[in-house]
Amino acid sequence: MRAIEIAEYGGPEVLKVVEAPDLVPDAGHVLIDVAVSGIQSMDTYQRRGQWQDFFPTTPPYIPGMEAAGVVAAVGEGVAPSWVGRQVVASVQNGYATQAVADIGAVIPVPDGLGLPDAMALLHDGSTAAGLLEKTSVAAGETVLVQPAAGGLGSVLVQLLTAAGARVIGVARGAEKLALVKDLGADVVADYTEPEWTTQVGVVDVVFDGVSGSLGKAAFGTVRDGGRYSNYGNASASAEGVSPERGITVRGIEQLAELRVDYRRRAEHVFELAAAGRIRAVIGRTFPLDEVAEAHRAVEAREILGKALLIP
Repeated sequence: MRAIEIAEYGGPEVLKVVEAPDLVPDAGHVLIDVAVSGIQSMDTYQRRGQWQDFFPTTPPYIPGMEAAGVVAAVGEGVAPSWVGRQVVASVQNGYATQAVADIGAVIPVPDGLGLPDAMALLHDGSTAAGLLEKTSVAAGETVLVQPAAGGLGSVLVQLLTAAGARVIGVARGAEKLALVKDLGADVVADYTEPEWTTQVGVVDVVFDGVSGSLGKAAFGTVRDGGRYSNYGNASASAEGVSPERGITVRGIEQLAELRVDYRRRAEHVFELAAAGRIRAVIGRTFPLDEVAEAHRAVEAREILGKALLIP
């Protein structure tokens, strides 16, 4: 099979295409012929050697935590009827033409939902639903989401809107702001504007996938006794926030906690998408040979919605 290997931590240039032995599924696992892989911000953190306490990696390794395709073979103890089914799965080697997944992590793609859309919603949809569950947003509350035009943020905006929240979507540039508005946000704000927090006002909840100075600015908009939920570090800055004014703060460690029961949440989001109640936002797709450019674009926050890799 063809795969991407990271032999050492570093910039996008460390992502190399290699030929690797074909995979064979162990007992309780399936082999997937990968049609599309998801690119997560967490993949870029791991590539740089960050967040090892929560998402450890040891080079050399094949990155990628999600893949979609057709089941090609099954291991002992897995029903042969899985062969030929279109599925998405949480994996450990998604940047490749083949992936092996524990059957417990495999989700059939429902009718009415294509593989790319299912792939775009697997991690981001499940995580967005989990963040909402942990934060308990009520109808009528004012919620800030940043970045609101990314893969996870775009799902958060839609789920919050469906839950009856008043949504403020923060992003950069007219194209992203137009998308966020189209997804249902009541108010949009450009974080490159010097007075953007004044436009936002006071909010009940912040979902922040940026951290750094923008995260601190967003934290400053939270009312006393409100909630701040950090789920990413797109700024590549380690600056954080500390609980104050009675604000409940949840950090990026909650992503590891959300691995539990992710399947239930993903299936729920798939049902919503298949019914046309939410939609996947796919910004760009990249062939395997252009994975370094994909990581660069993700880190530069150039992509609307989700970036996908086509092996």
